[in-house]
Amino acid sequence: MENLLKRFFRYVSVETTSDETSQSIPSTKGQLAFVHQLENELKELGLSDVKVDESGYLMASIPSNVDREVPTIGFIAHLDTSPDASGVGVKPRIVRYEGSPLALDSAGKVVLAEEDFPELKKYRGEDLVVADGTTLLGADDKAGIAEIISMVAYFQQHPEVEHGTIKIAFTPDEEIGRGADHFDVEAFGADWAYTVDGGELGELEFENFNAAKAVIEINGRMIHPGYAKDKMINALKLAMEIDRLLPSDEVPEKSDGYEGFFYLCDLNGSVDKVSMTYCIRDHDAENFNKRKQLLKEVCERVEILHKGAKIDCRIIDQYRNMKEQVEPYPHIITIAKQAMEQCGVTPKVKPIRGGTDGATLSFKGLPCPNLFAGGLNFHGVYEYIPVKSMELATQVLIEIAKLVVK
Repeated sequence: MENLLKRFFRYVSVETTSDETSQSIPSTKGQLAFVHQLENELKELGLSDVKVDESGYLMASIPSNVDREVPTIGFIAHLDTSPDASGVGVKPRIVRYEGSPLALDSAGKVVLAEEDFPELKKYRGEDLVVADGTTLLGADDKAGIAEIISMVAYFQQHPEVEHGTIKIAFTPDEEIGRGADHFDVEAFGADWAYTVDGGELGELEFENFNAAKAVIEINGRMIHPGYAKDKMINALKLAMEIDRLLPSDEVPEKSDGYEGFFYLCDLNGSVDKVSMTYCIRDHDAENFNKRKQLLKEVCERVEILHKGAKIDCRIIDQYRNMKEQVEPYPHIITIAKQAMEQCGVTPKVKPIRGGTDGATLSFKGLPCPNLFAGGLNFHGVYEYIPVKSMELATQVLIEIAKLVVK
């Protein structure tokens, strides 16, 4: 545990932002440099079968130290940080939170306050790790990596503690939806696994969104505005019309729990041509398909209403709800709950309002629910993580491995 924070600080200092526009694997060189850093660290801890493949996936294992057959389990975290905020030059620091608004930047413009982030109340009197208000922190998911490697260190230092074979893996490009694309489940060799990629203390998730990306291209017609009557087709206005025809309350900022949404996440263009991107999300498969159909119908309607316009709506499925793949193995969830309770953590079973590598891996034949890593406010400059939550996350991983033997 004494090296947990040192590891975390070291990891977040490495820039590993993924890039959706890149065709390379991994999508950025920083991830490759980072994974080789982790490879060397695991070898220094005494693991002998540490391997990094050509796609930047790291796999390693801690051999069983019991003389009977027990399940092989895995723990997985991802190397990259989100491109939604800068990950360059992250400057982590520890602050004691006592309840007053906490300025993250030197100018006092980026402030963590309970008025905006009410969950902060839970962490009064605790040490928090924050960045400087100009970058994300990188707890998503370098906290998960630090916790897994700290678990490895524990078992290496305590050979008297019984455990079965424990597999670990670190994957690239999770934040851009490619994290499990080249993951070799057979080579990993676990009976089941857990991604350590969840949020605050106690989160345990085995349901996630069904997800799709919709790319809409609108071709209008540019005419000099002084002579535009009955001739101009303003693609920008058509984009606004499409968004207006979608349910106004079914957006991320107005939904929670099992509620799905349409998320307009990118809009670029001019009068002549516009490109817009939606993320479509829903836990329920039937509602998910209805959302995709509705967006197509809205685009067709707007195109018909504006003669001469051309609207192309292309929908790409991204991942599916892992629930159906995990529910047949209830012991996986039971063990995680028991481990949390034995560490004094109250399990919070909830649906993921997003996706993890575990969703894709579950459909590849590796049941893989998601455990908390401890951080909050991911993907932005307000990200933070309580130190105590990181310590408890590490203890939970250790306890899971111990429970599997029992």
